[in-house]
Order: sequence, then structure tokens, then C-alpha cells
Amino acid sequence: LTVAGIRYVVDTGLARVKRYSYRNKVEQLRVENISQASAKQRAGRCGRVASGVCVRLYAEEEFNSRPAFTDPEVLRSSLASVILRMKSLGLGTVEEFPFIDSPASKAIQDGYALLAELGAVDEANELTEIGMQLAKLPVDPRVGRMVLAAKSENALREVLVIAAALSVQDPRQRPSERAAAADEAQKRFDDEKSDFLSWLRLWKFFEEALARMKSSRKLHEACREHFLSFNRMREWRDIHGQLKELVAELGWRISETPATYEQVHRALLAGLLGNVGMKTEEGHYLGARGIRFWIHPGSGVRRKGGRWVMAAELTETTRLYARCVATLAPEWLESVGAHLVKRHRYEPHWEKLPARVAAFERGTLYGLLLYAKRRVHYGPMDPVESRRIFIRQALVEGNYDTRAPFFLHNRRLVQEIEQLEHKSRRPDVLVDDELICAFYESLVPEGIHNGADFDRWRREAESANPKLLFLKREDLMRHEAAGITTEQFPHQLEMAGRSFALDYHHEPGSQRDGVTLTVPLLALNQVDAVRCDWLVPGLLREKITRLAKSLPQKLRHPLGALPEFVDTFLVANEPADAMLAQAIARYARRELNLTIPLDAFRQEMLPAHLSMNFRIVDEHGRQLATGRNLAQLRAELGKKAGEEFTELARADAPATKVTGWDFGDLEEVMEIRRGSQTLIGYPGLVDHGDSVSLEVFDSADKAREAHRPGLRRLFMLQLKDQARYIEKNLPGLHAMTLQFAAFGDAAEFKEQLLVAAFDRACVVEPWPRIRAEFERRRDEARSRVTLLAQEIARLVGKILSEHAALQKQLKELSKAFPEPCRDVQENLSRLLSKRFIEQTPYERLQHFPRYLKAASLRLDKLRANPQRDARLAAEFAPLAAHWQRDQARQLKSGTRDPQLEQFHWLLEELRVQLFAQELKTSVPVSVKRLSKMWQTIQR
Repeated sequence: LTVAGIRYVVDTGLARVKRYSYRNKVEQLRVENISQASAKQRAGRCGRVASGVCVRLYAEEEFNSRPAFTDPEVLRSSLASVILRMKSLGLGTVEEFPFIDSPASKAIQDGYALLAELGAVDEANELTEIGMQLAKLPVDPRVGRMVLAAKSENALREVLVIAAALSVQDPRQRPSERAAAADEAQKRFDDEKSDFLSWLRLWKFFEEALARMKSSRKLHEACREHFLSFNRMREWRDIHGQLKELVAELGWRISETPATYEQVHRALLAGLLGNVGMKTEEGHYLGARGIRFWIHPGSGVRRKGGRWVMAAELTETTRLYARCVATLAPEWLESVGAHLVKRHRYEPHWEKLPARVAAFERGTLYGLLLYAKRRVHYGPMDPVESRRIFIRQALVEGNYDTRAPFFLHNRRLVQEIEQLEHKSRRPDVLVDDELICAFYESLVPEGIHNGADFDRWRREAESANPKLLFLKREDLMRHEAAGITTEQFPHQLEMAGRSFALDYHHEPGSQRDGVTLTVPLLALNQVDAVRCDWLVPGLLREKITRLAKSLPQKLRHPLGALPEFVDTFLVANEPADAMLAQAIARYARRELNLTIPLDAFRQEMLPAHLSMNFRIVDEHGRQLATGRNLAQLRAELGKKAGEEFTELARADAPATKVTGWDFGDLEEVMEIRRGSQTLIGYPGLVDHGDSVSLEVFDSADKAREAHRPGLRRLFMLQLKDQARYIEKNLPGLHAMTLQFAAFGDAAEFKEQLLVAAFDRACVVEPWPRIRAEFERRRDEARSRVTLLAQEIARLVGKILSEHAALQKQLKELSKAFPEPCRDVQENLSRLLSKRFIEQTPYERLQHFPRYLKAASLRLDKLRANPQRDARLAAEFAPLAAHWQRDQARQLKSGTRDPQLEQFHWLLEELRVQLFAQELKTSVPVSVKRLSKMWQTIQR
């Protein structure tokens, strides 16, 4: 246009030029250098009515180097619309059309790609039914596709408005000097989910204004108030009217019912499939073909943009921005863009429940992941591979849910042979799966790959030959598994009067490798560790051989040829009361006069399958724990097992709050039946202070430990008068309680004396188990227990006096001779524990005054000859260390070894022999004698 009065023009030499990117499929508005023709046009603006001045802000050389003309629009735009029109008019192919400026082949391919995206052309680039209908709509192909989809979605009313809006320049204005006011005025049109709905709100506003305002002036004012271009609004209405007339001519009906959000946006999506994006963790969107874009700052969706969005256009300025955006559901992409979704199936596999071959499917649209790991029926997609999978995974591997006789027979045969492999630890008995597959493949017809089809064929085939699909044992075995008998590999192990199931598994490195004993929690404390150490006959020979091989060469060589040694050992030994290594050491000592220390067996070198694996289960068969260390399993679950056993057995031992023997005979072992379970229990009396109760324990040791104080309490309750007399009439009681202060108060002293007295008077083994025997002992103790208490009190008085004197000596000498004094003090602490009166058997307690006197004499001699004391202590120390180590191990495991207890008292006698020989010993002892005895204990 000619503008009068323009005398000067300043030309920057730059302009925003609209170009279509064939690579990213987006329009770009980039600042570019203008052509010479554009520069001359700008200069002409100041010379319309008179000569003017044009100032170019760039060098003349640069002007001369610029192209003469701007690129034609046909070279800067998408050719989809051109191709569509040419094909509909029968003008031949685009490639052969005589354009003045022929577009590049890349631009033509891009146009076809967009039409294919819209469903307008087929694989041969010929128009489809959709393409023919699109050609009738005088709008951009994308917009036309939206209108076509709106017809199917019953959303024509709304989409025609939006389609018309997308065909005109945006009527909303935002002058830079009043940007904030414009934003505020137009906020009423914003929608947080969809900018397309903003068009509908704006349309509704304008239509209501038209109906309400009779004068054109007021309508113009309303538009200015909301920063709207009246001319563009009118243009929008004109195009909408044209579209409405067009669809009426096509016979399309516009629904009176408002369309839903989904209906409107599914229709819009049909034209915008290439403009979708998925939000990333960084906040931007990943679009088709790997592009990245951001929602434009002016969009109402920007703040609450959904996970998936679509945009009317993607325009690149400083960034690639999406304009006119809406949130969408990803499942719409799968249905609307079904012809574009690329589906990749992977990991085909047999599914037992629907009895068919399935696979996982991953769907992508232009590289965007729509879904992953969706299960699909794979059979129709690849019948050949599905049949192969059906045969291998369903029939051969046994993952087929059927009661068909052939299947049960074949699985049973395979499992029997697999058990032979596990027991013999030879994985070469059962034939390869390939041979079994070949058997089925030779019989099952082509095209059968699911349970329903297979069962129909099988029933028909078996009507002629019922054994058609039956495998034979000889067909499944490569060779016979000799020696795999029930005697060698039993199904159960008998212990504690009950059977424990055994399971065999051959898988080196697996937790299940070897033989597994299934132990109900209630029976955990009844499992015989010694018996389990001997495993089963079929594995015993290998374990003995491995143990022998673990010995050092100097101990292994005297055994001779190991096969013969193992043979003779097995003939002479059966599972007994000693662990296997200990039994081997005893046998070598007895037969070969060979001493093998137990620690010479390097049991850590044994493979895992030569140690019993224990599987602890609850009453419902659910696994609670598993492992090969029985002591550790008992440490973790033993207490719980005992409590549950006692609770379960309580109904069979109803005697509670008992003060007399009125519960019948007391059996050593009793059977407890609970449903199908038979439990072995050990009854015992439990001390409750003012009464006792009869309870059943899950081990003999627990029962014995509880029964002794329980039985003693029952005697004390029956002899209350005697107990009270002892408490009140012991001679020298006050003086003794003062000396006992280091161990406890007067009440504790009296209690321990009573316990010791009643133990001597009544609780002497064998313990009474019938009422008559109990009453006989009670009557005998009535006259003896007081005398015994006085005797024990006199003995304890001597012990306490010696202890007090010894403490004074230690205090005087501890600084000068710290090591000997420490040794004496530690031994005193072991001998005189806080409850030494009741815990020490009387026959040992009698020797305590001598032991204390020996310690006193040792300290007396220390001043005169400390070197002698050090030499004797060095002789004594190794034996004491051996005992202390094993004693600590025994305390930790909660076991009791009578041999270890005996050795302890012999060590005390050896102290007397070494440090106070003049006091004499109760039995002959020496360092040499005790060393030999220790070796015997270790064997």
C-alpha cells in the first residue's frame, strides 16, 4: 500500500520468513537476510510521491551477494494440499507436473507422508475414500481431516468452529504496550486442558454479543475491550458459514447434543497425529521423530500441561514451540492413529491359564512409546512358531493344565527319571528335551498351537488309538541308573518316633543341592543332628571318602586305599551316637591305632550336597527358613518351636497348680496326636513357686532341665514344715550371710541352702515316676532333710571363710604378681558363681575347701619362687585353654557334655597336684594323663 509522506526508510536487511522443515515436519519462522528484490521493494516505500532516502544497515557488497529473488512459496511450504488437489482433479503425478519452480523430491515425499498420516493415500500413493472426501473440503488437509473425523465422532458442531478458527489469523491481539491488559481481558477464554476449547469459548462470547448488541458500534467496542480484531472475527464467521454450508451439501447432520471433551479432541487428533508429544522429566515434550518442543508461554495449558498433548502447529523461533495445545489420553492415539502405530511383538511364550501362546507387544507412534509389554494372542500371528512353543513349553515342560491320561502318564515318567538323576547326581539319564519334542511334533498336526484345538484333535485321534501320545520308559532313558534304590535313597527319615520327608535335588551351587529334610516347626528341636550328619546310604560313601581326603597327607596315608577303608568302615559302623567325623576317628583309633584329631577333618572342603539341608515349615507347609546349619536354625526358631509345641501339647498334660502327686504315673515319653500328625513329647514338672504344673516338652533335655526344679518344688511343698524350720534354725546363719554378701543377700543364701538340701534328700536319680516312689522318698526325707541342710551349711561356712581369706591374699599380692593373681581370681569366679551352692553337686562341693586352700598355698609359695609358679602355670595353661574353648562352644549351643564336665573337675585336681601337692588329690592326675584324656574326648 502507498503511504503518503514517507520520505525515509531504514532497512535492516532482515525479515522473518516462513519455511516448512521437511526433516522435523514443522513450520519455522526464522530471521533471514532478505533478497535484492525485497530490498528494492522496501526502498520503494519512500519514493511513492516524491524522491526519498533509503538507509540500508548493511554493506553494498553484501547486497550484491544476496539472491535476486525470494524463494517461491511452493518451495517453502508443505505440498500435501497441492498433491491432494492434483490427484482429485486428475492432473497427473506431481513429479511430472511442469512447475515454474519444481519442488524437490524430498518435498514431494513429505507431502505424500502427510497425506498417508491423514489416511488420504494408500501404500501406492493413490487416493483413499478419506482422500477423496478431503479433496472436496477447501481447507488445509489437516483441518479437513478433523472435520471428517468430527462426522464420525458426532462433534461437527464444535469442530467446524475450531476448523474455521485454524483457517484464519488469530483474532486475539496482544499489543506489546498493553500486554498485561490484553492477557487479563482474554483470561475468560482460557481453558487449562485445551486451547481448542478456548476457541469455543471465544466463539460463544462473540455469538452472544452479536445476539445481544444491535448496533455495529457496540460490537466493535466489545471487541476492542477484549483486544479482539473485529475483521478477523467476521472472517472467522464467514469461513465457518462456508464450512457449514459445505457439510450441509454433503448431507452431513450436525448433532444438537453437545459433544464431550473426548469426542471433540479425538476428531482434532485425526488431523494432528504428527503433532503429539509426551512430557519428559525435564519438563519439555518429546515429539514425533525425536523432536523436542515446549508449550508456548501464551497457551492456557502451559501450567497444567498433561502427560500427553497435541498441538495445532509447531513453530520454531527461539525454541520449538507448540501453539494451540490440548491434553489427550494415550489410548486415543492407538485407535485414531491405528494405521501409523508400529507394533513389535517379543518374548512369545506359553500361558497356562488361557492355554495358548502369548507374546508381549510394544506399540510406538513416530517413535513415541504408547504401551509396552501388553499381552497379545500370538498364535494367529505366527502359527509355526506358536506350535513349536506349545509343544515345548506346554507338552514337554509340563505347563499344560489338563487331566488327560497321556499327559499324566508322561509327566509321571519324566519326574521318576528326574528323581533318579537327582539321587544319582547324574544329569545324563533323561533324554534331551529335543527328542521328546520330536515325538510330539511327529504326531501333532500343523496349525495346532492352543489347548482347545489340541484337545479336539486328541480326542478324535485317541478314539482310534488310546495310547497314541503315551511315552515309554525306555524312550526316555539313555541308560539304566544302577543302584538307585529306596534303601539307598529313602523317601523318609525316621527320628524321634516320627517320619521326616526327604527330597533330592541335583543342582550344584543351588541352595537345594543334595538331600533336603522337611521339618515341621513343632519338630525342630527333635531332629537328631548326629543322624542327619550320616545323610542317607546312597550319599554316605561319598561323604566318608571326601572326609578322608580332607585329612593331611600324614594322616590320610595310614588309611590305605580309600575304597577298601570305606568298605570296612561301613561294615563296622552304622549311624550311632557320634558325628560321622568322630566315628571315623574312633574307628581309625580302634582298628589302625591312628589318632586323628577332629579338627584335622577339613569339613569346609566338603561340597554342599554332603551336608543335610533343612527346610523348616509351618503347619500349613509354608517355608519359614532353610539352611544346612541345624544349630543356627534352632537358635533362630528353636524357642518359637518349643513354645508352639508346649502350647499344642498342653491339652494332653492338664495338670496345673499341683501341690501333690495326683496326676498319675509320669511317663518318660508320650505320643500326642493332632489330626494326621503324631508328635513325640517329653513330660516334666515345671516350678511355679507355690505350685507345679505338668507340661510336655519337645526334647528330653528341655524336659530334664525343667523337671529337676519342678520335682524339687513338689517335695518342698509336701515338706513345708521342714523347710520353714531350716530357714529359721540354721546355726551360724547370721555370720554366713555376711560372708555370702559378695554373692547375694540372706534370702538368696537361705533359698540356695534349701535347694541343695532338698536335692540331696529327695532329687537323687533315678527320679520317681510313680506316686508310691515319690511318697516313699518324701517320707524318708522328712527326718533327713534338716540334718542334710545343717551339714551343707557347715561346708558352705568353710568355703566362705576360705574365700574371704583368699581375697585378702589376692589384694596384697595382685600388684607384685598380677598374672598368677589374675589366674587364681578367674578360677574362683568359675568355681564360686552367684548360685554355686545350689548349682554344684554336693559330691563336688565337698572338695571346694581343698581347692581354695590349694589356691592359698600357691599364693604363699609365690613370693619365695615365682619362677616355679610360672613354669607350672605354663604346663597347666594349654589344658585349661582347651577346656575353656569347648566349654564356651557348649554354652553357646546350649548342649551339655558329661565328659567335658568330668574334665573340668580333673583340672581342679590338677591345680592341687601342681601348686599344693601336700594337700593330696581325690584321684590320680598329671599333665600327661589329662593330655591323653583330652585326645580321647576329642575323638
